[in-house]
Amino acid sequence: MHLPLLQDILILLGFSVVIVFALQKLKLPSIIGFLLTGVIIGPYGLSLIEALEQVEILSEIGVILLLFVIGMELSIKQLISIKKTVLIGGFLQVFVTILSAGSVYYFLGNSWPESVFVGFLFSLSSTAIVLKTLQDRQQITAPHARNALGILIFQDIIVVPMMLVTPMLGGESTGIAMDILSLLLKSLVVLAITYVSARYIIPKLMHAVAKTNSKELFLLVTITLCFAVAFITSEAGLSLALGAFIAGLIISESEYSHQATSIILPFRELFTSFFFVSVGMLLELSFFIVNFPVILLLVLVVFVAKSSIAALAVTVLRYPTRTALLTGLSLFQVGEFAFILSKVGIQHNLLTVETNQYFLSVSIVSMILTPFVIIFSENIANRFIGVSKRIGLDSTKISDKGKEEVQNHDLENHLVIIGYGVNGSNLAKAAASSNIAYVVIEMNAETVRLEKAKGVPIIFGDATQDHILEAVHLSNARAVVVAVSDNYATKTIIKNIRSHSDSLYLVVRTRYVKETSELIALGADEVIPEEFETSVQIFTHVLQNFLVPEDDIDLLIDNVRADNYQLFKGDIKRSKSHLNSDLSDFNINCLRITTDRSRFLGKPLKELNLRADFGINVLGIKRRNELLESVQPDEVLKQGDIIYILGDQSKIEQFHKLIK
Repeated sequence: MHLPLLQDILILLGFSVVIVFALQKLKLPSIIGFLLTGVIIGPYGLSLIEALEQVEILSEIGVILLLFVIGMELSIKQLISIKKTVLIGGFLQVFVTILSAGSVYYFLGNSWPESVFVGFLFSLSSTAIVLKTLQDRQQITAPHARNALGILIFQDIIVVPMMLVTPMLGGESTGIAMDILSLLLKSLVVLAITYVSARYIIPKLMHAVAKTNSKELFLLVTITLCFAVAFITSEAGLSLALGAFIAGLIISESEYSHQATSIILPFRELFTSFFFVSVGMLLELSFFIVNFPVILLLVLVVFVAKSSIAALAVTVLRYPTRTALLTGLSLFQVGEFAFILSKVGIQHNLLTVETNQYFLSVSIVSMILTPFVIIFSENIANRFIGVSKRIGLDSTKISDKGKEEVQNHDLENHLVIIGYGVNGSNLAKAAASSNIAYVVIEMNAETVRLEKAKGVPIIFGDATQDHILEAVHLSNARAVVVAVSDNYATKTIIKNIRSHSDSLYLVVRTRYVKETSELIALGADEVIPEEFETSVQIFTHVLQNFLVPEDDIDLLIDNVRADNYQLFKGDIKRSKSHLNSDLSDFNINCLRITTDRSRFLGKPLKELNLRADFGINVLGIKRRNELLESVQPDEVLKQGDIIYILGDQSKIEQFHKLIK
């Protein structure tokens, strides 16, 4: 039996493996490989794919799973925290882009309905590629990534009204106002259902499923929730991707979101590859080659225009210049929903065949360039800021009111905290409880507003700028802690701090230990890498379990940190220890008695002969949350007891089987 889809999947995956493998050798993003695969095997390349519609369906599943996982990695609270970015930033980005692109197209001699529709197309960015790239680079929680997410969410919502307006632009206006009103009502209902489900229903359902200990059932329930919510939102007139994102948000409110994410990830990676391949299939090579110079020029114009507009939208929200630029550079491309919208436009004669090919070519090229632009976005943003400084256009300045608020504290011998994430906020609480004067520098405008209302001494600003450091009286400070997630910004901040003072105590938080040496060389006194501090905690607990003396553990920790974590960097070498090697067999375990066998229950310990029969000793018994530390020979064991026993591991395991 011949199955065209199976043959097409084999071709698609086979070419993807070869191309992505080659690009990985060149250290290029895998997304590029999938797009190139689509170009090569698509109808305008080698024409190897027959079941195009089925491949497109698989690609839709990929987008659904991608947005589902992203939703699970966020939370409703985090989403509410970027509501201004969604509503204000998203609206400004979309409206200004429509106005700009539409005006240019109108002055080229086209009708205003066609111009507005072209504005619609170019206002949309690629949710799938942007979030996938940011996620791969572990930047999804960075300020610019959160801004990009907020604007992309607005775009995913606004694309539905655009589809409703398109027939009106094409001269087929029939009850468009009622359609939009109906859409708004449906959206409110969906949001209400999302909140109730996330708060009250789904956590209980996931708990009941998890109690069954069935991985298959857990997977089925997770997938069913994803597609059910996506289907419902689609039926309500919203996009499938938005529904999948909402489904992820619902599950994110339960404690099982991490497990759900782990089982979905393999499926997501497979199906998103289908999506990127299907996008590459749309590119008509012959048209692209003939019109390559014009297409390249249009891509450049779109890059500059869309990046600038998105950056401007974020700047209005009072984010620093650097964050605004990084957000703009992330959103310069034309997105996948524009392809869907373009088909509607062609049906209503708002796009000619030639214009559509130009649009597809520019869109796909911009998508291919997106991972590269995001990779180099920090360098681009920093160079732009440097040029702006030299010509006097630097706009990252603290307000006079902000300066006055800090100056009024007469800060001296104080602590400066740069970054108010988890580490920064915890440090601030510790400083406050210890009556240590401190001031915080934070780039998230919303965080600054909320924390300032609580009385936290915090200012809005970019610590890579000298005048921000001056505003917090850095020269009078005793210590500075840099707790930001951006490594490039961290290095710049260290340089700026050391240009102000060589003597103050500088502690830097970083993610990876490989960055430690460079940060110390730049001037940090202490570098705390999250990567190996986790390892320190792990080996501390393990050594305690092996009954290594606390003094020896503390000494080892001090040596590890003093040697800049060299213990973890080199090869493992077994050395002679002053500790008794026999301690490795000195096992203390706790076991719960779940059996109801009379052999163990209701009899004094002296009659059970546990030491003679099993080689174990009972050290303590925990019964009904009460610990019996002094266990007498006449003590009896009861069902539900937790017993603390000492003995050889194999003997303990043998005994455990009998009391389960």
